[in-house]
Amino acid sequence: MNSSRPAVDASESGARSSSNVLVAPRRRSVGDLLGPKRIGAVYVWVVIAVVLVLLKPDTILTTSTLTQILNNSAITGLAALALLIPLAARTFDLSIGFVMSLAGVTAAHFAATGMNIVPAVLLALGAALAVGLINATVVVVMRVDSFIGTLATGSIVAAFITMVTKEQDITDVKLTGAFSKIGQTDLGGVTLPVIYALIVALVLWAFLERTTTGRRIYSVGFNPEAAKLAGIRADRLRFASLVCSAGIAGVAGIALASTIGAGSPTSGQSYLLPAFAAAFLGATQLRPGRFNAMGTVIAVLVLTTGTTGLALVLAPAWAADLFTGVVLIAALTITGAERRGLRGAKGSLAALRARFRPTTTNPE
Repeated sequence: MNSSRPAVDASESGARSSSNVLVAPRRRSVGDLLGPKRIGAVYVWVVIAVVLVLLKPDTILTTSTLTQILNNSAITGLAALALLIPLAARTFDLSIGFVMSLAGVTAAHFAATGMNIVPAVLLALGAALAVGLINATVVVVMRVDSFIGTLATGSIVAAFITMVTKEQDITDVKLTGAFSKIGQTDLGGVTLPVIYALIVALVLWAFLERTTTGRRIYSVGFNPEAAKLAGIRADRLRFASLVCSAGIAGVAGIALASTIGAGSPTSGQSYLLPAFAAAFLGATQLRPGRFNAMGTVIAVLVLTTGTTGLALVLAPAWAADLFTGVVLIAALTITGAERRGLRGAKGSLAALRARFRPTTTNPE
């Protein structure tokens, strides 16, 4: 009886060797790491900074302007980071702006009544997480498209806020005490929300890049059906992602309410577009084709530098929205191309491996 052996001829053997060369991991060069495909937004950031310096050298090159950019980035950064986990799982959450408003109004309301700051914040976070649970139920359990489902949930939340507040900001002298310290405490010119955003970014980076669950979320985002066939509980991950998104949006809303010293019924809604622009632009950085935390941080800084610079050079009010919209369109285009290319490369690689996979002959 002949022993089992690979039934391949010399040409196939040589081809297989070639395929091994193609798929073998290679060490990235400095050029790869610093290339435009990985950190293109950084080069755009540098160009924006140079243009602003040329236009307003006395204003831009100051410590106050730099800290202003950082502080202005904080809430947008938190809002963008709230989107990361659901987007990584190919799920949209269009309710984060409304959740931010709800959390801010809730925290401000209870703080204004004299409640201790800790339970007031916990109640606000509880309200945000409740919306996350509703989102997850609508999208995952009821099978409503995430784009439509979360937008509908956000509309209901907005109606609830309007009904309770009668479209009036919640203001009170009590909000100038412990509540204001959440967002207005200054550490060398940098406010606490910047620290919150950095902590959240580091936690999300470690979670998505260094844990098995994070890798499974990426798998669900790239190919949900294949992930399910591999035994990954995609629905459970999408459910949890929407709850996490609402929780981070709640943190952003509380920080925003503390920063402005009031609970505004509509304060969070203006952050929806910049947050999506930052998340998608971030997906073109560092890990092209993947929504990642550090890329999102870079994208937020690019956007905030652009919008803050436009304000400093006295550009028209509509210029900031135009800038954000153009960035979002460009980021969507690039991210879509990166993902299609990545899926195509993986498919070609799988076909190549299947073509040259060793087979065994039947025993005589």
